[in-house]
Amino acid sequence: MTSFLAAAIQLTSTSDPELNFAVAEEQIELAARRGAELVGLPENFAFMGDDERRLELAPSLAERAQRFLVTMARRYQVTLLGGGYPVPAGERLTSNRAELVGKDGQILATYDKIHLFDVDLPDGNTYRESATVMPGQDLPPVVEVPGLCRVGLSICYDVRFPELYRHLAGAGADVLFIPAAFTAFTGKDHWQVLLQARAIENTTYVVAPAQTGNHGNRRQTHGHSLVIDPWGTVLADAGVVPGLAVAPVDVGHRQRIQAQMPSLQHRRPALF
Repeated sequence: MTSFLAAAIQLTSTSDPELNFAVAEEQIELAARRGAELVGLPENFAFMGDDERRLELAPSLAERAQRFLVTMARRYQVTLLGGGYPVPAGERLTSNRAELVGKDGQILATYDKIHLFDVDLPDGNTYRESATVMPGQDLPPVVEVPGLCRVGLSICYDVRFPELYRHLAGAGADVLFIPAAFTAFTGKDHWQVLLQARAIENTTYVVAPAQTGNHGNRRQTHGHSLVIDPWGTVLADAGVVPGLAVAPVDVGHRQRIQAQMPSLQHRRPALF
């Protein structure tokens, strides 16, 4: 059975793409040196700033972000997830796109975030992602990563919609990627709980790269990039500073847990 190391990279991305790419490469290199073969960057890894600047940069940034992912995957011989970057999607709109790239530089899968974060939080912050982001129209993919496992994609706010992860589990995902820029206010109560729930109910690994710290404009993210096993055990936690959460993924372990707790086989969807 396949066993390998996965790494969830934690960043404090800024409105300066060049700085973001440089810091991201440092962490990708560290992950590769530690032996990680499957590596994830968080949502907004290439840019995190105000909407007007993001819309202005999107045409060039989309091309640069994809080129960066392809170059990094080849250079460090890892399968690399870019957890979310802006792609032009019409007048004053972008998509929020996650992209998985194989170690040969081949694009294995893309996913445009379908659940958008439109929320008024009790701490006074208001978020209207739909004001400048177009929701994706396609269900997230599950892709076979040669020699490793089957990976399902999602982004941040998706984690609150369990039916999406049941779809990914039903399509055979061994690992659920959940890159995020989770707010500090909601993250302290919900982040780890939601990730553990998605792992347990689908008997899959969860790899969740996250943003951390202060990003300007009162935006503060929670951090705590996590790797969680199919029993819900937290295998690695990056804490609240930029860095890595690295832990083993064992497909055989997942299969044993599924055999011991076969809840997916016990579903009775006709009753719901």
